[in-house]
Amino acid sequence: MAEHPSFTLAGLLTAGGTAGYIRTRSTPSLIAGLGLGASYAYAGYLIKGNKDYGTELALGNSLLLLGSSIPRVVKTRARAPVPLGLFAAGALATFYYQKKVREFRYGV
Repeated sequence: MAEHPSFTLAGLLTAGGTAGYIRTRSTPSLIAGLGLGASYAYAGYLIKGNKDYGTELALGNSLLLLGSSIPRVVKTRARAPVPLGLFAAGALATFYYQKKVREFRYGV
């Protein structure tokens, strides 16, 4: 079940990065969306196969998503929906996967 958020975020980030590129010709949006989407998909694959470091990779991806969205939220003064959505997704995924990492490591 822990792989579902990874696969969902993989699809959303890939679609969002592609849409950002099509709409504004933003190459960084395309690279970030496809790169982070692929990394989330790989993390979901690892988690689903019960392989090592899947949740840790998903947590790292979530921290990267959260960290990259903070400057955009500050820049737009939290008025633009896309940076807020990325911030919320990153924060929720970070919380979820840090909880999963703790559960797997410490049995809590």
